[in-house]
Amino acid sequence: MIFIYNCYGGTHSSSLASAVHLGKLPRDRVPTRDEILNTDYFNKLTYSDMGRIIYRGMDEEGNKVFSLGRGTSKVLIPCLRNLIEIFQNECGFNEKIVMSNMSPTVPFPMTMGGFFSRGLHIHFVGVPLLVIGAQRAYHKVLRIVDNTKSIAKNSKEQVIVLKNENLTSERK
Repeated sequence: MIFIYNCYGGTHSSSLASAVHLGKLPRDRVPTRDEILNTDYFNKLTYSDMGRIIYRGMDEEGNKVFSLGRGTSKVLIPCLRNLIEIFQNECGFNEKIVMSNMSPTVPFPMTMGGFFSRGLHIHFVGVPLLVIGAQRAYHKVLRIVDNTKSIAKNSKEQVIVLKNENLTSERK
C-alpha cells in the first residue's frame, strides 16, 4: 500500500503527518519546537518542489509513505487518481493508493508562518508562527493519520482520496 499525504506546500502539515505515520513524532504529547523543526522536510521545501511526490519512508507494516505539495491546484489529485486507475486497469498495477489531504488541519498561524518563512524568507517571524501552528494542529494531524490508516485497511477500493474536512473539529 502507498500513502500520499498532501497539502498546499508539502512542507508543513504533510511533513507532520508523514512523520506521525512513520512513528518519528510522539503520539502521547505535542512535539517540542525542536522536534517539529527537525522533522524531515519541515519548512524546507520551496515552490519548485510543488507537484513532486517525495518518499518519506516505510511504515511498520511495509507501506510506503510519501508527501505532495499540490499548490492551489484543484485538478492535481483527481488527475493523479485517474492516472493511477489507468495504470491499474491497463498495466496491471495493483497497489492500493491512499491520498490524504492535510490542509484542513492548518490553523491561521501555520498559514501565516509558511507565508513569512517560505514565501517572504522572513524566518524570524515565520518559524515561530509555524511552530505555534504545528503544535495547535497536532491533535488534528494525529486524528487524520489514524483515520487514514483505518480507512486504508478496511476499504476495498484501490484508490482512496480522503478530503478529511469532517475530521478537524475539536474534540473535548
